Amino acid sequence: QIDHFGFDENRTFQQRYLIADQYWKKDNGPILFYTGNEGDITWFCNNTGFMWDVAEELNAMLVFAEHRYYGESLPFGNESFSDSKHLNYLTSEQALADFAVLVEYLKMTIAGAWHSPVIAIGGSYGGMLAAWFRMKYPHVVVGALAASAPIWQFGDLVPCGAFFSIVSNDFKKSGTGCSESIRNSWNAINHLSSTGAGLQWLSSTFHLCSPLTNLQDAAVLKSWLSETWVNLAMVNYPYKADFLQPLPAWPIQEVCKFLKDPSLSDKLLLQNVFQAVNLYYNYTGEASCLDVSETATKNLGEIGWYYQACTEMVMPLCTDGVHDMFEPQKWDLDAFSEECYRMWRVRPRPSWILSMYGGKNISSHSNIIFSNGGLDPWSAGGVTQNITNSLVAVVIPDGAHHLDLRSRNPLDPKSVQQARALEICHMKQWIEKARHGH
Repeated sequence: QIDHFGFDENRTFQQRYLIADQYWKKDNGPILFYTGNEGDITWFCNNTGFMWDVAEELNAMLVFAEHRYYGESLPFGNESFSDSKHLNYLTSEQALADFAVLVEYLKMTIAGAWHSPVIAIGGSYGGMLAAWFRMKYPHVVVGALAASAPIWQFGDLVPCGAFFSIVSNDFKKSGTGCSESIRNSWNAINHLSSTGAGLQWLSSTFHLCSPLTNLQDAAVLKSWLSETWVNLAMVNYPYKADFLQPLPAWPIQEVCKFLKDPSLSDKLLLQNVFQAVNLYYNYTGEASCLDVSETATKNLGEIGWYYQACTEMVMPLCTDGVHDMFEPQKWDLDAFSEECYRMWRVRPRPSWILSMYGGKNISSHSNIIFSNGGLDPWSAGGVTQNITNSLVAVVIPDGAHHLDLRSRNPLDPKSVQQARALEICHMKQWIEKARHGH
């Protein structure tokens, strides 16, 4: 259904899902259900090796469900993003309803699946959906693994500056002078961008595909750099990986090798900053120029997510330049609201998500594991302490963004191996309990 919650719009759409049943025990073996997030489902399927690793041990079927409005699951085809009328059905509630209906459909149509216990698994926004799926549809899923799910990054549940201070801390710990160099780079850019010659110098030093011509462009350069540092914090994995970009092991340590001396002159400092971002965007050496309009999240559905952020996924973020390495920027809901209205003709409802999913008052729920990485900025909005004995927090000090959902790797730190073992242990308990319920 395009609209699960009203009866006027009764059209339907094709939702894509992937199934792997080679390890499944036909007689009601468990189903691990990946709650798709803001991107193409095949990409998430390829980056969630944990599910493939445990499928055999649990005799489980794997299902990866694509989120409406992403990948190929477009309710109105090419028209889906044309205006706010067509985007109106892009909400987390509609997506959860899609998942619930899909689970019921699979159980009815797959022989031997009727009594299969279903466990929701997801990372990031998908992890939020996995947790909310268990909260809203406890009769459909017996439990949820919510990896790196910032379910509290809303309203004033957590300080808006925590996210960026974790990013900064990752850089601070990865090399002397590193976070200070980045903190000093903003003024260096401000000095240089005040003249035409300076803008020209920046454009050629950063090998930009399109030259900077004014202060507006310089601001774009700065936000592109900020986003790059954030992405590095998220993918600071212990081995070579290609999640957002092909990168070396512990990429922040590599980046920090270029940023040892924060006291350099503006130009020398920024030449080093270029070397650092070039490692991120051009590790393979194939890029001829860097494009500041692209931040290497090409697999993620940028347009759709931007609309969601403008409506119900309102996550306040801010910086102060003291507890972090960024330029000070307050959280300004009014300005954000204006921007959203300009883009989509919609206004954010910042507290609806709290009314909908309970904010911090979730102790009446059960069977949810919240895992978070100590290196992951999104852990700022995550559940990092047990709420009850069945709402469990697992903290992975050496983990970046949902490292635990990635495939096993010989270079995995102990903390993630232990986290996975604990997650599997809980999942087995949920499955056992569901068995005895029948």
